[in-house]
Amino acid sequence: MKQRLANLSNLQQRVIAAVAGVPFILFMIWYDAWTFALLFCVVSALTQREFYRLLGLDGFEPLTAYGTVVGCMICILAYFVETDQIGTGNYFLICPASSMIFLIKLYKKRDMKPFTNIGFTFLGIIYVAMPFALLIILALQGGTYHPAIITGCLLLLWASDIGAYFAGTKFGRRKLFERVSPKKSWEGSIGGAAAAGLIALGLTFWAPELKPWQWYCVGGIIVVTGTYGDLVESLFKRSIAIKDSGSSIPGHGGFLDRFDGLLLAAPFIITFLKLFA
Repeated sequence: MKQRLANLSNLQQRVIAAVAGVPFILFMIWYDAWTFALLFCVVSALTQREFYRLLGLDGFEPLTAYGTVVGCMICILAYFVETDQIGTGNYFLICPASSMIFLIKLYKKRDMKPFTNIGFTFLGIIYVAMPFALLIILALQGGTYHPAIITGCLLLLWASDIGAYFAGTKFGRRKLFERVSPKKSWEGSIGGAAAAGLIALGLTFWAPELKPWQWYCVGGIIVVTGTYGDLVESLFKRSIAIKDSGSSIPGHGGFLDRFDGLLLAAPFIITFLKLFA
């Protein structure tokens, strides 16, 4: 199966991944709040482990298993707290769980750079797990589950990616950030912004959970921060001299490749909506 996929073009692989993955993601989001939270918790864990694995390729030794467990715990806490099944005070469990990273490393005798690896363990939690937890909080704000908000954010992100891909492939001339990502172009970014703008327009009619001006602002946030999220991940991959973070998703690479834009966009989206909703 993998060999057959490898023989297909990048576009064909992307289409297959979309046909297989998008319906499943939408089903998990719309079936119930707990299936949505489960989906994002699993994706967070897979992405975080991938991040730690890449650090291992560069000679670092983060606490992969424990760091991923803490990341999952944060996502799980977000779901149970925001659905009012447990009190907000339970968020403080994150503090001792995170502090244990120092104690575990204290007993790792063969670790020559313990504090560097402690730092990278925390980075995996902050860079990967926290944004997914914030998206869970965003979907459950006010104690009510809002699948349309999460779906809208994903549609805006996908539209931006698709628009940038086709516009960049067809018209790309002026490099956006050549030092980090030679293939990205200003034309692609404009195409992504135009596609996201059209989706935002549709969301103003389909998803009244947010006001029209809020959807346009969220779309703008996703276009800008999503692009920067992709550049940040490209910088990370370039620093360890690899092309893709993995091969889990045909045409996209790994989970980190697929969700890099969302990781940087999530903190800005929830902050905007919390302040201006």
